[in-house]
Amino acid sequence: MTATIYIPRDSGALALGADRVAKALEREIAARGLDIRIVRNGSRGLYWLEPMVEVETPRGRVAYGPVKASDVASLLDAGILEGGAHRLALGLTEDIPFLARQTRLTFARCGIVDPLSLDDYRAHGGLRGLENALKLSPAEIVAQVTESGLRGRGGAGFPTGIKWKTVLEAQGPKKYIVCNADEGDSGTFADRMIMEGDPFVLVEGMIIAGIATGATKGYIYTRSEYPHAIAVMNEAIAIARKAGVIGASVMDSAHAFDLEVRVGAGAYVCGEETALLESLEGRRGVVRAKPPLPAHKGLFGKPTVINNVISLASVPIIMDRGAAFYRDFGMGRSRGTIPVQIAGNVKHGGLFETAFGITLGELVEEIGGGTATGRPVRAVQVGGPLGAYFPRALFDTPFDYEAFAAKDGLIGHAGIVVFDDSVDMLKQARFAMEFCAVESCGKCTPCRIGSTRGVELADRIAAGIEPEKQITVLTDLCNTMKFGSLCALGGFTPYPVMSALNHFPEDFRRAPVREAAE
Repeated sequence: MTATIYIPRDSGALALGADRVAKALEREIAARGLDIRIVRNGSRGLYWLEPMVEVETPRGRVAYGPVKASDVASLLDAGILEGGAHRLALGLTEDIPFLARQTRLTFARCGIVDPLSLDDYRAHGGLRGLENALKLSPAEIVAQVTESGLRGRGGAGFPTGIKWKTVLEAQGPKKYIVCNADEGDSGTFADRMIMEGDPFVLVEGMIIAGIATGATKGYIYTRSEYPHAIAVMNEAIAIARKAGVIGASVMDSAHAFDLEVRVGAGAYVCGEETALLESLEGRRGVVRAKPPLPAHKGLFGKPTVINNVISLASVPIIMDRGAAFYRDFGMGRSRGTIPVQIAGNVKHGGLFETAFGITLGELVEEIGGGTATGRPVRAVQVGGPLGAYFPRALFDTPFDYEAFAAKDGLIGHAGIVVFDDSVDMLKQARFAMEFCAVESCGKCTPCRIGSTRGVELADRIAAGIEPEKQITVLTDLCNTMKFGSLCALGGFTPYPVMSALNHFPEDFRRAPVREAAE
């Protein structure tokens, strides 16, 4: 009987040596004459254990990790094919505490299926949502998504159903679905994990969006820094097209829908939907003034749905299990699950999908295990480089859009970056302004000029030049940027700056460090 061993092809696992492990296993299989099938799956998201190798046994999958190429021979000697004891043994994969505590809906298949096997995808519930959608009218699909409470997972938290309804009702000879896969926030990797580990769920979600709104063409816009995701998505689209899942007749229906991957150069501002459209049309990524909204006049001037990867990948489970099933998870107006990406100075970095409502402290201390250095946690930045810094005093904040907004923060793409007590929060505030200055498209003055002035003010504070006056000007500058910028790049840069200033004022008011005289 052929044994099956799973070795991730996920970028994070590859960076940690997964390909070397796979090659070492292939050599051992050949040398020992073993009957073993290697499946290159996606990552489960437990990055401190990658490369994590799994073996199919009668008891279920048994995990080992982190595995090096030099460990392969000893693993085979220890009886890995039967789930044998070894110093790298982690037990049954599903029983690992980090996984056992999760509620995996969007990521239910990630790390389990062969990413490029449509048969594997179907065997694990894939395409059931699309099959259900094909039995409904566009308005009924939109109603299901609206009732589910799904909101944009890219950061804005805008209700997905309202966006779809607007495009459905918009008039036009052509409509588009655009997937914003330009994942540029620090500490985020959920989009990449889905594209590399379960690409068909994104394809399925985009097809459903097309049927619901009358769009017949979809584009996945991602960045050149994601070569593995690009390759997997292109191959998955080709497989789906050959199988009749996309094309002139979606699964032998009257609906047509086709897909294409487009690659940008990695400009952060192209994560903003209108700058993304400019880039997609072949121009420099510069933010457009709104109105008109993309839902009315988007790609090539046509009605366009623009959704994040996780938003679209959440749709199949809604159409499969129903709006009420999805809405049952979460709290307040934040329904369903959210894939939290835990990164930075943390012991257990990885992806943790859970229902809205878990507190920030639980995520950092219990799930993340505290800092990797063992020093106390001082600050956690939530929502990427434009997210606010939360001190320990706010660790009781539940993961909920409105709860974070009430504390002058934002969930964003749900990336959290942990810092220990050695962090200099003035330097972090300066970095936010510098990041904005580097990444600004330059169209509006508050962002283009304000960010440069912000760097100068931070440098004056660090030098001890009338710090109180500089802090007053910095506060006023942040207010101007927040309310005067054309898009969220300039508008959200004040969040990390003001949160650092408000929660860690001592770092802005200490005496400057003077170099010792020679």
